Amino acid sequence: MLTFRAILFFSVCLLFFPTNAIRSLPIKVSSIGYEKKIKDESFMEFSEAPEYRNQEKCQLSLIHVAMTIDWEYLRGSVAAVHSVLKHSSCPENVFFHFIASDSRSEHDNDFAKIVQSAFPALRFKVYLFRESLVNNLISPSIRQALDSPLNYARSYLADLLDPSIERVIYLDSDVVVVDDIQNLSTVPLTGSRAVGAPEYCHVDFSRYFSDQFWSNPEFSDVFAGKRPCYFNTGVMVMDLVRWREGDYTREIEKWMEIQKQRRIYELGSLPPFLLVFGGDVEAIEHRWNQHGLGGDNVVSSCRSLHPGPVSLLHWSGKGKPWVRLDAGMSCPVDHLWAPYDLYKHYDHLRNAGTIDTLHLGL
Repeated sequence: MLTFRAILFFSVCLLFFPTNAIRSLPIKVSSIGYEKKIKDESFMEFSEAPEYRNQEKCQLSLIHVAMTIDWEYLRGSVAAVHSVLKHSSCPENVFFHFIASDSRSEHDNDFAKIVQSAFPALRFKVYLFRESLVNNLISPSIRQALDSPLNYARSYLADLLDPSIERVIYLDSDVVVVDDIQNLSTVPLTGSRAVGAPEYCHVDFSRYFSDQFWSNPEFSDVFAGKRPCYFNTGVMVMDLVRWREGDYTREIEKWMEIQKQRRIYELGSLPPFLLVFGGDVEAIEHRWNQHGLGGDNVVSSCRSLHPGPVSLLHWSGKGKPWVRLDAGMSCPVDHLWAPYDLYKHYDHLRNAGTIDTLHLGL
């Protein structure tokens, strides 16, 4: 666990460490930045991360972490993995489950090669998510990016992962972890709760659903006797045994079917989670999801960290740190992400001294 000042100091120190030898793997990718478009002919190459080893006290138990993986967020995914390993007391115990879309299934082996090149000792598996499971259930939302079928893969982890896996941490690809992931993995889920996440009860929960939803007891009674709070589904601890027992994937699908017919919400994959779990989430400390660092869904807006200690930083919103850094339009918090970036092209920015601490108020 790090305070904001500690993170800043730690980040600045890391910028002066030499990078390891590079295991290059050219992969085509397209990405759109501010005024700049990287064409399909460009390549992504990642440096090999340092080798992170277990401390002597480590037990044999595995910590399972699930993430989606695609071309647009690949750079973020690699940085997220790097951050988890760097701060883990037992990095060799962390097993990553990467979920890729079957819409470009010819590339699932490419993802495996990329991950292997950056983290040769990493324990991981790449799964294919069948988009057909949700294609007919997705309703248009207020932002096209929210309509990607892969956004809904987190609802199917209990089906995708081996039945022997009882608990998993789900992470979005635009996060970095600056605390020991083991501290998150051991959070107790009390009672019959299947999901744990930081809750934000000061947020107006009603705004996540339409007037038609709240005026119809057939829908709104789902929260009867509960105190539902907003939670961000980009960071969750999930008990897959309880999830399977509750058949929660089917419950989420039922609400998506209602949405197709009645239009009861606007925000993609989040509202079905709120409908199924709102008021019955294990509240985890806010340090585990400093979300919204990507701005208030406005590319050019900068957000500061929330007050209090920080264990995980989350660039939810439109502004992604790798895009803003490359465009020379970074926010101060983006410099906390940069030390975990293994993208080879970014080395020239470090070497040229483009990344500095001038914006950070040190």
